[in-house]
Amino acid sequence: MRFAIPVIVLIGLLALLGFGLRQDPREVPSPLIGKAAPAFELPNLEGTAKLTPQDLKGRPVLVNFFASWCAGCQVEHPVLMQLAHEYNIEIVGMDYKDTREDAQAWLARHGQPYRSVIADQQGSAGLDWGVYGVPETFVLGADGRILYKQIGPMTIEAWREHIAPLMAGAS
Repeated sequence: MRFAIPVIVLIGLLALLGFGLRQDPREVPSPLIGKAAPAFELPNLEGTAKLTPQDLKGRPVLVNFFASWCAGCQVEHPVLMQLAHEYNIEIVGMDYKDTREDAQAWLARHGQPYRSVIADQQGSAGLDWGVYGVPETFVLGADGRILYKQIGPMTIEAWREHIAPLMAGAS
């Protein structure tokens, strides 16, 4: 009897571990799905204007958190370029915990897929949006509500399977 309790606890922990290992870490549900984009008022990358969630309303848009120091951002960048140019998708960049100079140099080197880039140098907007790390991409509907969260680098498969259908229905 005294061995039964530790065995039961061990079986329970193994079952929990097994369940966790079968889950895709990129599919972490966001509590923000269906809610309005979190409030922010941040400068654009050039420092010439302040942007807010109000500027993201009126059409479906992708909000992509990226940084010049992010290896995964280099992996996804060609996909973002393809989405912006071939599919004519509006993407707003959120430069996360980065300097303006580094971000501008990175975009000059790799290309500019963004309609505008918001400078989140302190990472405050990223915290409010629930960003675990970059890259992360959010799909916003025309009403400014978050429809989907892509954790990790954007892929064409993720675009086709998850994001394109949402954007088509979000107009």
